[in-house]
Amino acid sequence: MTHGLVDSFGRVHRDLRISLTDKCNLRCTYCMPADGVPLAPKPTLLTLEEMLTIARVAVEAGIAEIRLTGGEPLLRPDIVAIVEGLAALEGPEGHPEISMTTNGIGLARLAEPLREAGLARLNVSLDTLDPERFKTMTRRGRFDDVMAGLDAARATGFEPIKVNTVLLRGENDDEANDLLEWAIREGYELRFIEQMPLDGGHIWSRTEMITGAEILDALRAHHTLTEVPGRGAAPAELFEVDGGPARVGVVASVTMPFCGACDRLRLTSDGQLRSCLFSRTETNLRDILRSGASDDDITAKIHECLAGKLPGHGINEPGFLQPPRPMNAIGG
Repeated sequence: MTHGLVDSFGRVHRDLRISLTDKCNLRCTYCMPADGVPLAPKPTLLTLEEMLTIARVAVEAGIAEIRLTGGEPLLRPDIVAIVEGLAALEGPEGHPEISMTTNGIGLARLAEPLREAGLARLNVSLDTLDPERFKTMTRRGRFDDVMAGLDAARATGFEPIKVNTVLLRGENDDEANDLLEWAIREGYELRFIEQMPLDGGHIWSRTEMITGAEILDALRAHHTLTEVPGRGAAPAELFEVDGGPARVGVVASVTMPFCGACDRLRLTSDGQLRSCLFSRTETNLRDILRSGASDDDITAKIHECLAGKLPGHGINEPGFLQPPRPMNAIGG
């Protein structure tokens, strides 16, 4: 067996994204229709034990970072036990770093136990500083809950706390600079993310999306941005703001793809391994696990998934088709 998780293009995979649930307590317009999307039946979802088994095999094969996503990961009632179990795993590089992307609702209650369980880093999604606009964009009036979650995370000692923002044309694109200056004041690291074709309502439009170049132009109208070298496999291109130390990141997955350095695999909440966020194929680890697969069997399936990984996501190619699963079911 090849040492490490290497695909046919020589990319070494060290990052596993695990979607804990396809449920979410928001209905963001760019992610879900107002009435939601069909959810996976509960018996198809990985149990805590099954998830830890797959993660253990992956870590022993070379995964060094695990990011928990959703849906909304804090909706899992066993979230603290999940973090504790994952943080205790050990591979060739020691214990994996455990991070999480969340909408922040629930962090006021969970930030401290999650940190004690071994959660190392947090990304919190927030697209606007206007409570009424937040309600319109998410179809839920939970702005104060998100802010309370951010406050709790900071008080608990998470550092840095990254804030993920998607700008939508005509909705919140006038807030780019306000969001950046707010993040700098509060000590957060802002990440602007291009809207991607992964919405449950299939309303994404290549011509309507705010591009990374537009975001940078909007920020440069107010600040001097200096590119930070040494990006590596990170999705975000980082810039120092006005000479630093504050930084801002732009994740331009559509217009400036970084597939050549991708080191990520994704495990869905129902046990399907994906080699790419935009993949239209999956490798079923749940069923082989439930059929009594050995660690070697699972490792072989992971390598099988990697062998089929394409050189790029193909969004900008004429024949691109949006994956059947929306973002809430894949995990970010």
